[in-house]
Amino acid sequence: MSSGEMRARAAHASDDVVEKTRLEVDNAEVLTKPDLMHDALDGEKREHEMGLWAAAKSHPWACFWAFVMCFTIVMEAFDMFLNGNFVALPAFQRHYGVFVSEEKGYVIPTRWQSALFQSGQCGAFIGVFLAGPITNRFGYRWTTIFALLLMNLTIFVSFFANSLTLLVVGQALEGVPWGMFIANSPAYASEVVPISLRGACTATLQMSWSIGQIIVSGATYGYNKRDDQWAWRIPLALQWIFPTPLLILIFLAPESPWWLVRRGRKAEALRSIERLGSKTEEQSHQTLAMMERTVEIEAQQGGSPGLLDLFKGTDLRRTLITCLIYASQNFAGNLIANQATFFFEQAGMDPSKAFMLNLINSCLQFVANIISWPLTAWFGRRTIYLYGTVVNMTLLTLLGICASIKQNSATNYAQAVLGILISFIFAGTLGPISYTVIAETSSVRLRALTTGVGRAAYYVAEIPMIYLASQLLNPTGWNLAGKCGYVWGGTALVCLVSAYFGLPELKDRSYREADILFNRKVSARKFKSTVIGAEENE
Repeated sequence: MSSGEMRARAAHASDDVVEKTRLEVDNAEVLTKPDLMHDALDGEKREHEMGLWAAAKSHPWACFWAFVMCFTIVMEAFDMFLNGNFVALPAFQRHYGVFVSEEKGYVIPTRWQSALFQSGQCGAFIGVFLAGPITNRFGYRWTTIFALLLMNLTIFVSFFANSLTLLVVGQALEGVPWGMFIANSPAYASEVVPISLRGACTATLQMSWSIGQIIVSGATYGYNKRDDQWAWRIPLALQWIFPTPLLILIFLAPESPWWLVRRGRKAEALRSIERLGSKTEEQSHQTLAMMERTVEIEAQQGGSPGLLDLFKGTDLRRTLITCLIYASQNFAGNLIANQATFFFEQAGMDPSKAFMLNLINSCLQFVANIISWPLTAWFGRRTIYLYGTVVNMTLLTLLGICASIKQNSATNYAQAVLGILISFIFAGTLGPISYTVIAETSSVRLRALTTGVGRAAYYVAEIPMIYLASQLLNPTGWNLAGKCGYVWGGTALVCLVSAYFGLPELKDRSYREADILFNRKVSARKFKSTVIGAEENE
């Protein structure tokens, strides 16, 4: 062996020893050893300096895996919008509905409408509480894989259901994996991408909702003229398109490096960091040190994560923000989007035209989702949420006014257009930015638990609101049609006031900076202007 080869091997062996030594260092030593602290500072500084496009170019795989995880939400969206379309489907109405009048024909009774909409949410309520402890123990990947397997099985119940009762049971069972998907997706997406990409990548959750809605709208529009059971069974069968391909992709995905660091598996965390972005070895170690620093700061403040920790100290404030932002999605026009086809029918459209308008509405929401990506880079989370709420509140009030005057074809179209605009604004502002806020507000230590409890708050708010929405629109209920805009405009005002005083600005903040701001009990309106030093730990 030549002397050159011997020197190369010695250098390589020396590098291996250095890397092994780095990985064997305890997290706590990151706060005390100058060289490790310097790595952590460099890692955070680099993320702060990285723009949206630069981060996307250097982390294409992080973006891809974040999107794949977020795409699991398409199944909850598919089913939610499918039920909303079923109650407007003529064949489904004739098979399961009651005759109201020659003008209205057959209608699904309000109690069954509510049951169809609420059963899946009840199952999801269970799923989100299961997701946190399971994820803390097994990680995001294996929890999601388990949920996808469960999803494949539960679809059988809905597909073969021969009564509304069994269909409701099927929806409840499907809801359990939905809850796991929605609890884990925003958390995983926010942990695998750099700071500048968190907004855009978590916003793809809303895009998954839109994709699910587009597929449902296309399927029901194509089958709404069928007179047999396949008018609704074929759309139900389309659910099997998603779980297996997603299961394969999630199996191939890297685990969140933040989760691995929390579990003390630093060698695996380093491999995940390297898979997620095109970094040099030194940059990968700096990113790892940055994660270790934040995890250690949180560990010193709270120790091992538990459900009760969500309601202690400064984590209580973070939990409340997460819960309120999640719950508020039900109060600013979202339920009109969920029941768009039925809303269009009650606004005076014939069924075929209502299904066509719903398909157009779904495609426009998809466009709004894409527009939301650059918005998250240009404007703050708080700004987008507040202005989006103001615009939707105004449109909802106009909808109520339009429905209150003498009705004709012009007012029918005006209500339909306002309904589409409300859905568009929600899909471009309130919807996607809510997921970003939820992912960024929780502490790293409690993220899996916080997103689960936050989504549970969403379901607690949504279940009675679904019943209210059905009562507002249904001819066998209060039959308010577009006048429901007054109700939702009033609830949107409550959301606006709550967010103005309670929603902090976390754009461009690292998780360490967010921890410090919450621990210092900084006012929500002062988060943006407060300066946090690079070397500060508390």
